[in-house]
Amino acid sequence: MSLEGLFSLEGKTALVTGASRGIGRAVALGLARAGANVAVLARTTEALEEVAAEIRSVGRESMVLTCDVTDRSQVDLAVSDAVAGLGHLDISVHNAGGFAHLGPLLDLREEDWSGIIQANLYSAIYFCRAVGAHMVSRGTGAVVNVASIAGTAGFPMASPYSAAKAGTIALTRSLGAEWAASGVRANALVPGWVSTDLTASFVKDPAAADGLLHAVPVRRWGKPEDLVGAAIFLASDASRLVTGSSLVVDGGLTCYTGGPTTLDLLSKGRVAV
Repeated sequence: MSLEGLFSLEGKTALVTGASRGIGRAVALGLARAGANVAVLARTTEALEEVAAEIRSVGRESMVLTCDVTDRSQVDLAVSDAVAGLGHLDISVHNAGGFAHLGPLLDLREEDWSGIIQANLYSAIYFCRAVGAHMVSRGTGAVVNVASIAGTAGFPMASPYSAAKAGTIALTRSLGAEWAASGVRANALVPGWVSTDLTASFVKDPAAADGLLHAVPVRRWGKPEDLVGAAIFLASDASRLVTGSSLVVDGGLTCYTGGPTTLDLLSKGRVAV
């Protein structure tokens, strides 16, 4: 197979959740440009219609699915509708999630942290069950669960979110092993600090932004488009021997241990290497 063929999604069908904005929107458009017909899913129909129109403008089919990902019955129906509308599903990217409240665990109400777990971990389980049943029966498919670096290390004031994303990574690893013999792959896409609506309050706060980026070697916020290539890789035949893995796209954050002071000196040429 040619290099172009390895990354091509021509003739493939995909479902992307949380597709109305941010990373989900960028990935949905990226999959379409790579050749896939894409069903887009979120809670906001109007925004999804705009994404679907963009997908159609590049010559691909699209359909809009409005769904609350924390409701298992809605998830099952949405996946069923996607299969009916597109004929089948080759790719499923679960990106929906987020948090309404952050803070010390001791100060959070039960409904605060349980809501975060529901939106980020249970929603992933719901989609993996619904999509997995379809893909396993067909003997082929690629599942991409969008996690977070918050699930790979300790993040103060975000313990429920970190727990949910760590659970998503563990879920993905288990399914990678569980589904391998059925021809279905499951991998996690793990973003670092990306500028989206979810992180807008940090991006707009100079002190917070500087503090967060101090430990990021590339010294910039990621953009949703920075995740597209990785998503296409995990969805395509280019990663046909990759399953149960986590692909981290974080500007070097999780591999850097030198501390901001050393990084500052290196970047200014004050430390010889």
